[in-house]
Amino acid sequence: MPSAGAELTRRRRCREMAALGMGIGGRRWVRALRRSPVRVLPPPQEPAEEPRSPVGPPAVERSSAGPGLWYEKAEPGDGRLRKVVTVAKSRSFRDRHGKVLLEGLRLVRDALEAGAVPCSLFFSAAGLLRELPQARLKGASLVKVKFEEIKSWSDLVTPQGVIGIFSKPDPAKMSYPAAQLASSVPMVLICDNIRDPGNLGTVLRSAAGAGCEKVLLTKGCVDPWEPKVLRAGMGAHFRIPIVANLDWESVPSNLPAAVQVCVADHKDPGAQAEAEPVSQGAGRPGSASGNPKAPVKSKPGAAPPEHEDGEGMAGSCTPELTTRYYYESWIQAPAAVVVGGETHGLSLGALHLAASTGGKRLVIPMVPGVDSLNSAVAAAIVLFEGRRQLLQRNKQEDKRQKVPVGG
Repeated sequence: MPSAGAELTRRRRCREMAALGMGIGGRRWVRALRRSPVRVLPPPQEPAEEPRSPVGPPAVERSSAGPGLWYEKAEPGDGRLRKVVTVAKSRSFRDRHGKVLLEGLRLVRDALEAGAVPCSLFFSAAGLLRELPQARLKGASLVKVKFEEIKSWSDLVTPQGVIGIFSKPDPAKMSYPAAQLASSVPMVLICDNIRDPGNLGTVLRSAAGAGCEKVLLTKGCVDPWEPKVLRAGMGAHFRIPIVANLDWESVPSNLPAAVQVCVADHKDPGAQAEAEPVSQGAGRPGSASGNPKAPVKSKPGAAPPEHEDGEGMAGSCTPELTTRYYYESWIQAPAAVVVGGETHGLSLGALHLAASTGGKRLVIPMVPGVDSLNSAVAAAIVLFEGRRQLLQRNKQEDKRQKVPVGG
């Protein structure tokens, strides 16, 4: 048996071990202390960020259209195209943010060549970029999407796979085709209350084809940057300056000096006065048969139409205007022609402006029983006849200058 001293020693050691928290597993704890310390590893470093494209997010693919031109490929479920198209079709968005939506290869190319500033471009095939001026795309965000997605949001019957968002063009900063400028004549078109998008687009196209210097749109006309107007215009927006949303007080400041303003009107001054004594005189474009030589009589007490802003005008009477057939000599350089919409016709402001400049009513003779012509058709007839008369006058002046003195 162990002695009493040995037993005391054993008990003391047990108490000491218990105080140190060793207990029964004390030996394991001692062995753990003898192990080498665990090495602490630093947190893994983030991979270096890939170089970003100058137009935004990292480029997934590089376009073969030219050096430095990057685009990214939209992932499935990417809703950017849907969001952009939805908001860009709103006139309030266009007016507030100064952005317009252009669709189709030709329209986008015409806009870029004229100096319009692209913000973003959605396309379905990289080859489409080769058909656009690449130098003007480097500041835009280029996104490749599936053709099915473009087709689902397209307004075209046959989508071409290109939709662009541009800053609303400023006519003063645009560079129009040199051939267009060289062939222009000193003639301005004023659109008055043309509210049908297809009509306005066709009118703009006719104005560009006739070589007008510019087109002025008064308040009440449809927004020229609406998608339907752009489609009907077939690129005319980027071939001729368009100044929109003007009131009649500001129209003269956008016209050349000493300009004569004529109006295209279907009113028959002689017959209308007898058949419709309470007629306002602010008619629609086109013509009716009758005596075109008779001047239009002022009608005291005639109130301006509901859509007309009559404030600031000298009275509400319809002014007198000499009436001419459109094919007779009526144009003097410079000149302006007002074409009204089919629903509301010419504003009283247009008639007052024409009277103040010595302008005329231009009549397109038609068979009896036909009320009026389509606005776009009337504009095309009058504008191209005006161009013909101006060019003929220029030829006659050139001949007179070439005739030797005393010859």
